[in-house]
Amino acid sequence: MPANRLNNWKLSGTEPDMHAAEREKLILEAIKPAGFISYRDLEAKLDASPATIRRDLSRLEAAGVIDRVHGGAKLVSREGENSPARLTGTPFDQSITQKLEEKKAIGKAAASLCQPGEGIMVDGGTTTLQMCPHLSGLDLQVLTNSLHIVNALLPQAGTKILIPSGSVFREQNIILAPAGEDSMPRFHAPRLFMGAAAVGRQGVMQADVILVAAERRLIDRAEEVVLMVDSSKFSASSGAIVCGLDEIDVLITDNGITNEVREVNRVVLDITSK
Repeated sequence: MPANRLNNWKLSGTEPDMHAAEREKLILEAIKPAGFISYRDLEAKLDASPATIRRDLSRLEAAGVIDRVHGGAKLVSREGENSPARLTGTPFDQSITQKLEEKKAIGKAAASLCQPGEGIMVDGGTTTLQMCPHLSGLDLQVLTNSLHIVNALLPQAGTKILIPSGSVFREQNIILAPAGEDSMPRFHAPRLFMGAAAVGRQGVMQADVILVAAERRLIDRAEEVVLMVDSSKFSASSGAIVCGLDEIDVLITDNGITNEVREVNRVVLDITSK
């Protein structure tokens, strides 16, 4: 695709109205940094209905500028173009040392929700990693995209480990497929355990939009979503939106959250402080 195509595309036969053109420009600007944007992020950025956004995306797709994929939209890949090589956000090796005691307590509380022999999904993260020592002896089936979690579970002879296909992003030691590719095994679980970069009124957020599509695929396979975050995540309020607070069934956090935060979230979340 020519380098200037994103800025100079034109539909054959019809021209969008001014408002549509402005929205489409905003959509392209939002997609460019990572090559993908989720539907939820688009709804948050644009003052338009979901139906209107779908029509905008359909026009952009017909023009050959984007592809509509599961969970959002991505730029059409130019020949020879590779997926983004790095994730933004705090590297795993740095994040693992932050609020470690709180994360350990949260991990232990989360593991107590697991029933022997069941299947669970564990999204990669420094807080979800802390579940692993407490899963020994439960003979679980665990689907995870994290090589750190795989390594932690390998000594547990009774734990069956499943991983998706994709590329390894070394900043988090996590396996991610390109946006739009469903690389997950056919697996449905009663529970998904996931972390977040931030939690606010807008919902659950991650630092990199590349993570959003992968986490949406996990959410779609779970009957219950358990969010594991330490209290510091409530002081940040920016990021790519993964899901709304109404999609979280259980929130496990430490008792460092303020009463204000507790009241804001109590409306939609069952808060368990450990």
